[in-house]
Amino acid sequence: MTTFVVASPIGPLGVAVQGDVVVGVRFGAKSGPVAEHAAAAQLESYFAGELTEFSVPWKLLGGSEFERAVWEQIAGIPYGEMVTYGAIATALGDPGAARAVGTACNRNPIPVIVPCHRVVGAGNKMVGFGGGLDRKRRLLELEARVALTRLWG
Repeated sequence: MTTFVVASPIGPLGVAVQGDVVVGVRFGAKSGPVAEHAAAAQLESYFAGELTEFSVPWKLLGGSEFERAVWEQIAGIPYGEMVTYGAIATALGDPGAARAVGTACNRNPIPVIVPCHRVVGAGNKMVGFGGGLDRKRRLLELEARVALTRLWG
């Protein structure tokens, strides 16, 4: 496994890869090597507002069966859109599992690429995020701004 750091407007991101496959992203990375890697280039393009869909291969390692199911649901949330914890719980067949969905989101090993920041509380309330609510807000604002610019030119 190789790790490197990508500078971003929400702070440095530590990225772990196995060959070409991203297996981890973490917020608040300390200093580390910078790499010429497709994941670094795509993250930089995402934060520049140029990329709306990651094509770099990724793999979700670890987690329970439920957490992996949540992460797969999150991976399907379109750019610039939000889904509630409750909606994901319902999609997984357990409408009462919204809190468990929140816990699974917090354990997402590949945030930003697997966009757990797009999951919000009931009524679209800004609640919970492993990277902190300020980062979540900034990611959602970036996507909303880019989506509106693309829609309205």
